[in-house]
Amino acid sequence: MAIVVQKFGGTSVADAEKIRRAAGRALKAHNEGHQVVVVASARGKQTDQLVADALELNPNPPKREMDMLLSTGEQQTVSLMAMALEAMGQKAISFTGQQVQMVTDAAHGKARIQNIGAERIRESLDAGHICIVAGFQGVDDEGNITTLGRGGSDTSAVALAAALGAGTCEIYTDVDGIYSTDPRKYPNAVKMEQISYDEMLELASLGAGVMHGRAIEFGKKYDVTIHVRSSMDDSTGTLITHEVPQMEGIVVSGATSQKDLAKIALIGLTNTPGNAAGVFAHLAGSNVSVNDIIQTEVNSEKATLSFTVARSDLDAAKQAIEDIRKQIDCESVFIREDIAEVSVVGVGMRSHCGVAENMFKALSTNKVNIDSITTSEIRISCLVDLADADRALIAVCDAFELDKPATQRAQP
Repeated sequence: MAIVVQKFGGTSVADAEKIRRAAGRALKAHNEGHQVVVVASARGKQTDQLVADALELNPNPPKREMDMLLSTGEQQTVSLMAMALEAMGQKAISFTGQQVQMVTDAAHGKARIQNIGAERIRESLDAGHICIVAGFQGVDDEGNITTLGRGGSDTSAVALAAALGAGTCEIYTDVDGIYSTDPRKYPNAVKMEQISYDEMLELASLGAGVMHGRAIEFGKKYDVTIHVRSSMDDSTGTLITHEVPQMEGIVVSGATSQKDLAKIALIGLTNTPGNAAGVFAHLAGSNVSVNDIIQTEVNSEKATLSFTVARSDLDAAKQAIEDIRKQIDCESVFIREDIAEVSVVGVGMRSHCGVAENMFKALSTNKVNIDSITTSEIRISCLVDLADADRALIAVCDAFELDKPATQRAQP
């Protein structure tokens, strides 16, 4: 029998009625002849409440203890869903990340999966159970509970699908697929039938909240098709899969805006080999994830090195830079928090000209000033004033006709 992995997000299991609905989906797949593994998130806003409880007692709680606390949210959900399935007459069993041997590194709060021992799940599936696994969590080599960061249940689900040899992982959420941009910011956004792993990785890294970036990486690496679907109805969602030739005809697939950023510029950095490597090695050692990087040479001896980080990582980034500042002989450090990033993404950029011109013209027409520009083979991103972020996103969405199905858009 084929294995089906279904993941249900927090809004999809927020109360008893929604847990029963999710359990019903799993039971339907089981009755159709599949072996079913469910991965579940904490219910509703439970994780937020647990964080608030911790901060009420300790404004700087130890990361290990936060992982112990936050992992309890998913454990409650999976046991409740197992109970719901038993009430429907179906054998079910719940597991923590530790029980399925989801082994991670020791980076509490943002751990990365290293290995999954899926033997216990296989045994339970062969015994006729629906298996329900707590998402978002794992265990390190020392036996400490770890968490994968916000959205980590997506990663748990796709990683389990890969480990079990499932060809598809269904991600059930409160939206019915992936849209050309956030419909809350651009109401005329349209749903995409499919999108490539590379495009989705770019969109996820740029703030699109539908999917977790590391989940996409697992899908691409282990050839797991990801199907993003609504938990409320049976409508067809969006497939995240390998790039196919017809995707190249779509110049821009989607657009994003990201507001929770800060820009750090190291001004007057000694322009010698190894300095940039030292900076980013030190940031990595502090578990700071760096986004866009720009280096410009002032003269043969000095350079300016700038990069963006999530605002939540800004304090750690500041400390890391301060620790290494004398070593790299940096004249000054400039930090800007009143910025946002607006981006367009599409594999069709590889074979079409005029995308940058179209984007910059749209921003200019709407009087949006550009702080800096970064690109990849399938992405163009502009840093703009935070106050201009929403207007900039609407401008680029209009320019690339993201209110129309992909096949109806004009080419640049």
